[in-house]
Amino acid sequence: MNSTQPLNGSHLRTYQTIFQHPVSHNLEWHDVYALFRQLGHVEEEHNGNMKVARNGQVLVLRPSRTKDVADTEELMALRHFLERSEPVPPEAGAETAHWLLVIDHHEARLFRSEMRGALPQQILPHEPDDYFRHAHHSRDFSRGQEKPDPNSFFEPVARALHGAGRILIFGAGTGSSSEMNQFIGWLTRQHPDLARQVIGTVVVDEHHLTEDQLLAKARDFYASTQMPSA
Repeated sequence: MNSTQPLNGSHLRTYQTIFQHPVSHNLEWHDVYALFRQLGHVEEEHNGNMKVARNGQVLVLRPSRTKDVADTEELMALRHFLERSEPVPPEAGAETAHWLLVIDHHEARLFRSEMRGALPQQILPHEPDDYFRHAHHSRDFSRGQEKPDPNSFFEPVARALHGAGRILIFGAGTGSSSEMNQFIGWLTRQHPDLARQVIGTVVVDEHHLTEDQLLAKARDFYASTQMPSA
């Protein structure tokens, strides 16, 4: 049975760890198996393989010799399976769905739509505590001399947005203190076609809002900008 209920507790933490950037090395197999049992149909085969089926997608996991998911290719296989098997609203494919990006200098959370209960893909800077000292480097940024290079954070976010339709971005702060503004400037220079898909930016106090509240704000925004049917 494929679960349509929002994940919580240990299952949610495992899901977020699979999508964490940089790749986490603290992901245990028994947590992965528990997550897949929650999300899909799991069948153990005679040869010891575990077959996972979810929304028409199938993943076969061979018995692991280690406690943790130690191989990056294995983790990417888990990530791609979850992406491929994610349910999509029948009226909205990837290119027409409403996407929400919530970004600050600690992390980026990408929701594939503004649906209730949507689970975000989490992308972290390589060194969250040291990333972007805006007050010191804002002039360097305006001259295109970012310190450190934002590609280590922004490029994975842009890759995750590849194929998206309309994109709404939430962020905190204003001016050079806003990671949202930094990202928009970088995106305009590096990926202008993708930048044109951004339909709005909203300053929010994200640390005092739950994910459900953020998604509600996104739904309100999209509803207010809905284009009339032809």
